[in-house]
Amino acid sequence: MNKTQIEWVKNPDGSQGYTHNPMSGCKNHTPEGLCLGGLFPCYADKLAHGRLRPLYEFGGIPAPNYNPDSHDPFYPRFWEERLKQPYQRKKPAGIFLDDMSDWMGDCWPREWTLAELQMMRENPQHRFYTLTKQPQRLPEFSPFPENCWVGVAVTSNDTYYPLMFTRERLFRRVKAANAARAGMGQAMADDLKAAGINWLIIGACTGTLREMILLCERYPSETLAVARYGNKFVALPKIEWVREIVEAADKAGVKVFLKDNLMPLFKAEGITSREDWTGIRQEMPE
Repeated sequence: MNKTQIEWVKNPDGSQGYTHNPMSGCKNHTPEGLCLGGLFPCYADKLAHGRLRPLYEFGGIPAPNYNPDSHDPFYPRFWEERLKQPYQRKKPAGIFLDDMSDWMGDCWPREWTLAELQMMRENPQHRFYTLTKQPQRLPEFSPFPENCWVGVAVTSNDTYYPLMFTRERLFRRVKAANAARAGMGQAMADDLKAAGINWLIIGACTGTLREMILLCERYPSETLAVARYGNKFVALPKIEWVREIVEAADKAGVKVFLKDNLMPLFKAEGITSREDWTGIRQEMPE
């Protein structure tokens, strides 16, 4: 477990939480490290091939069909010894599970996912945040522990609308105490209510200047803008999209968390602080 700067990963007392990776790696990407869920740069792939390569190239238990000659540091791996770490922390923590992978990916042996779920059940003092781009697998493992916040990463309308239109088959079968969806666009209040969503996390895509320029060129109809954010760059959505989602969430009674990397968008509109627009907020579900 490592302390994280991801702003929405909070401990129950409001302090910064942790990331935890009993599983790492993914197959849902191009050879260039672009996520197939939107062809945007995958930060986990970049880390695994960068400063974390010495750790991820040979460690852990590779998922079936691994070619050892490939030395692929982002091939799916299980780190069984890491499952013990939440047990060793008695103070309640907020833990983002498997931020270096997709815990619902179809590459994992079923027993690995079940081991993580058992770990969550045996540590009710902790809150576990989860995200997946493969929500079709969620019903297979439902019901989830009450301390598991079940999240779906939505990166485009192509992923948003199928989720909403199949909600009877999917979300209503996922008997989770908490459900979150990240990166939604064109949200409607009735959709949010019907799908049982209680938390939206909205943010911009981050990466290098070249990566963000290529992303904007890939989606010219979206008219994304590139801006500097700290030592990185972001591909910004239209501020109207953000406002629409926030307004729909308010009507549906859904909490909203706007990531810090949206601030260049607000500054371009003359908004220099959260107090300048009440829609800029970072709420947490109860």
